[in-house]
Amino acid sequence: MEKRSLSIHGHRTSLSLETEFWEVLDYEVAKSGKSFASFISELDDKRSSSKIKQNLASYIRVWSLISKN
Repeated sequence: MEKRSLSIHGHRTSLSLETEFWEVLDYEVAKSGKSFASFISELDDKRSSSKIKQNLASYIRVWSLISKN
């Protein structure tokens, strides 16, 4: 488990994920050409508008599994 600090819409927070999920996330961020904060903010916006309410770490885990396919 790795914990990273980041800003989401100007709010400082931390996110804990397993290494495998960080690897997928880092790859997708690099591929997008966006900043890490911008990419995470977009994921957080999608999570917030989702019908299924879950925390950001859980959302990123599911998103990572879907994005690999």
